[in-house]
Amino acid sequence: MSRLPQIALEQATPQQAELFAAVKQQLGRVPNLLRVLGNSTAALSGYLDFSGALAGGGGLDARQREVVAISVAEANGCGYCLAAHCTIGKTAGLSPDAINAARQGDGSDDANRALVGFTNAVLQHRGRVDDDELEAFRAAGFSDEAVTEVVAHVALNVFTNYLNNLAETEIDFPAAPALETKEPVGATCSTASGCDA
Repeated sequence: MSRLPQIALEQATPQQAELFAAVKQQLGRVPNLLRVLGNSTAALSGYLDFSGALAGGGGLDARQREVVAISVAEANGCGYCLAAHCTIGKTAGLSPDAINAARQGDGSDDANRALVGFTNAVLQHRGRVDDDELEAFRAAGFSDEAVTEVVAHVALNVFTNYLNNLAETEIDFPAAPALETKEPVGATCSTASGCDA
């Protein structure tokens, strides 16, 4: 059960109801995260404006935005956002391998590998990435627009991750699949097979 109320649509204030109606028109429903966000109309409105602006055709496409969101959710241990973005990522065209790779801090191709690496550097170093990390991201074909948007998406996703972790928001998306771990480089067998590690 959520530690913060999930605002019921029938109990919403007129301003909350207007925001929820816009979400429902776009998504067909109002996810529990947004009902928790409704505890602060200012936070809900700000989130919708910020996420809407970033989704409006910037330097990252829909699949890349989901790679960032999945990477951040995995790093922050946010089960709600992980379930949501694995589902949305699939809808956006991410393969199960791409989703799994993003969760492991890797990418399914060179561009996603660079994106995940830069995302995790921004997250882990709180934006203080070194010159080599920034240049590696640019060398992978990403513009300064994309650099800026990765930071924006990290900030947006940290916000929702932390709120969901605090609220213990009830997950209303299909659960994220178990993380498929990679075999260590040079491994000859797995501990699951009964051999010595």
